[in-house]
Amino acid sequence: MIAAVADVLLVTAEQAGETLAAVVREAAPGTSWSRARELCRSGRVWLDGEPATDPARRLAGGERIELRLDAPALRREAVPLDAVLHLDADVAVVRKPAGLLTVPFAGGERSERETLLSLARVAVRRLDTIRGQEPNPSLRAVQRLDKDTSGLVVFARNVRAQRRLQEQLGEHSVTRRYLAVVHGAAADAVCDSLLVPDRGDGLRGSWGFLRSAQGEPPPEARNAITFVTVLERLAGATLVACELETGRQHQIRIHLAEGGHPVVGETVYIRDWRGPLIPAPRLMLHAAVLGFVHPRTGRQVRWEDPPPADFAAVLDRLRHPVQP
Repeated sequence: MIAAVADVLLVTAEQAGETLAAVVREAAPGTSWSRARELCRSGRVWLDGEPATDPARRLAGGERIELRLDAPALRREAVPLDAVLHLDADVAVVRKPAGLLTVPFAGGERSERETLLSLARVAVRRLDTIRGQEPNPSLRAVQRLDKDTSGLVVFARNVRAQRRLQEQLGEHSVTRRYLAVVHGAAADAVCDSLLVPDRGDGLRGSWGFLRSAQGEPPPEARNAITFVTVLERLAGATLVACELETGRQHQIRIHLAEGGHPVVGETVYIRDWRGPLIPAPRLMLHAAVLGFVHPRTGRQVRWEDPPPADFAAVLDRLRHPVQP
């Protein structure tokens, strides 16, 4: 159950592992699942003093939840100008915040206006105007980050640049280095598997992970390779770097979870983890380094982006755990 203290709801240990939407439904009897999810997405549910907009977020117990039912809905503002780390006639390198889709997807619940692609176009138009250039807000998707992953994304500004960048992705020559905080004591590893839409339990994953692979792999199987390097040991967790050779959907999350060390803040690939659940405001995965050959100049270019405040706060807490 949830105990009420003043105007704040305290999530007890019995609620650990439940989603935010599930706890909201219990806190407000009669609330439908769709209404609970909408309350979260609209910013009317606050967790430990901050809006919690992901209804699928798993709770660890001990959090303070406040329902601000009369508060105005949050509105996503345009990407700030300083989030556009590089802009020229061919490419735009943009810092993506967590909680935002990179591009729209078919059947999605988010509108096209609430994606990094759309919001970055506004910032690019403003930067062109500030520079005294003819505004050209055209951006073309080249890569994607999961909604709850933060970090660097490149967009092409014309068809030629898009084609050149996609060719580099296909050749595995784009540098993509992620930082992740994972549960447990991880080790250096090379994860090499065939990813399939359903590994046998309804989740994306590696062919043969749940049961021995027999016969030929299914036609939808795609090779995925992730290089994992330990950077720092933490309290009950490990900070790792993940380098991608391929870039399949959920690749890092799947490989780390199937290796026994799911990402802290994971809400999907977490069912096999039996250790303590480390609380986090979102998925602790950050695209920290991005490098490629510039499609026009042919020069190697590279950008680095330090983890945002929410990621850094989790790191600090795990570096300096409070002694009981």
